[in-house]
Formats: sequence, C-alpha cells, structure tokens
Amino acid sequence: MHTDVNQLFASLWDDYVEMTPSAAKVHQLLGKGEPIINDHIALRTFNLDKVNLSVLANHFESLGYVACGDYHFEAKKLKAKHFEHPDATQPKVFISELLVEEFSPQLQAIVKDLVDQVDVAATTADNFLYSGRHWTLDIATYEALLAESEYAAWVAAIGYRANHFTVSINYLAGVETLAEVNEILKDNGFVLNCVGGEIKGSPEVLLEQSSTMADKIAVSFSDGQKTIPSCFYEFALRYPKADGELYTGFVAASADKIFESTNS
Repeated sequence: MHTDVNQLFASLWDDYVEMTPSAAKVHQLLGKGEPIINDHIALRTFNLDKVNLSVLANHFESLGYVACGDYHFEAKKLKAKHFEHPDATQPKVFISELLVEEFSPQLQAIVKDLVDQVDVAATTADNFLYSGRHWTLDIATYEALLAESEYAAWVAAIGYRANHFTVSINYLAGVETLAEVNEILKDNGFVLNCVGGEIKGSPEVLLEQSSTMADKIAVSFSDGQKTIPSCFYEFALRYPKADGELYTGFVAASADKIFESTNS
C-alpha cells in the first residue's frame, strides 16, 4: 500500500486523465495555470468480500483517513461511506459498493465470476485503486449487466480507478458561484449532467454540486471494442455550518443524481 498520500492521488489523477481526456481541458480552463484543489474523489466496487468497500478503504485508512459518513441509495441498490484525512487540505474520499445480492440471479452470477478472477494479492498492491479491470469481459456480458444496473456495467468494464475527481469551487480563483462555473463549462462545449437540475443541492443543505457527463471512450472487451462512458468531472461548493467551518459531508439526494453522470 502507498506510504505517501500525495503520491497516491497523483497516480489516481494520471490514470483518471487517461480515461477522461476532457478532465485535463477542464483543469486548464478553470485553473488558468493555478493549482486546483480537489474536493474529493469517488470509487466504485461490488460488496463481495474480496473487493468490497472495506478493501478499497484500507488503502486510505493506512494513510490516516477516517470513516465519517454512511449513505444508502435504495433505488440504485448501493451503500457508500466517505472518508476524511486529519489534514483537511487532502481530498475527501467517497467509496460506494453495489449490493449484489439485491439483483437477479443472472447479475449475481456474472459479478461473482468476475470477482473470482481477481488475485487477492492484487487488492493490497500499491496500484490497486488505479489498476483497472482484473477480469475478462465480453460485450454481451457488459450489456446484460447494463440492462440491470448502469453501475454494475461501469465497474465491470472500467474496473478499479477514480470514477471522478471534484474541483473545489471554494478555492477556485476568479469565480464565486457554481452557476458561473457551469456557464464557463457550457460556453466551452462541455455537457452537464442535468438530472435533477444542473445544480444538485442548495445552500440550505450546505453543499451544491454539478458535473459533466462522462467522456465516451473505446474500451477493449474480449471480443472487440465498444465506445462506452468512462469517467466525469465534478464541481462542489461547500457552505459553512453554524460553527463557521465548511460542511465536509455529502448529501445522499444529490449524490444519487451525480451517479447518473456515467449513464450513456
């Protein structure tokens, strides 16, 4: 496992930009050459023992991260936790897992077969969180998963890597609001996730979020290539709590809509 948190995020970022070419363009557009503060990253997995949320979380907990919030998405059949580092300048981490047992026997069998192919030693290797896919997958199996769960199909095809990075609008020079950021993005040809409105959340819930729709990239399957959604870029504006400190949690109703940024 990584011993340096900055090195881990640098590796996650390099992998993410390769899967999400638009992210580098957004970074350039909004950062104007200045560093961009990353609010959080998100990772996806299945709730089977070998690769469950805890297995992914171990990589962060070994670097000092602590679990801070639990979330349940009933319609999407997901559970999630978010983690924070004692150094508040480090990104938060949002990890979700698919509740595999709540799906059809067909989906359960497919996912179990995929996870059976994972070498358990790989799950503790330094690079696991940005190592991609650990199984063979054909296009028909991907499409069978997609018919039941976009999330299951995404994890099956894309594997282990950051599902998104998030620009912290609070620390972004030259803009005050999320609406301004959204306008800049749209003016430059980026497509936003409009499920539940362009801006999810509100000052009342202490968090506003928006996101681009995921890039489409050609992914190799065992029987050919198919162009599918990869990863997206998120934008978050946090508001102060009564004590004056910025809210650090997540809003389940908003996160539920953000998940749809990888819908095709």
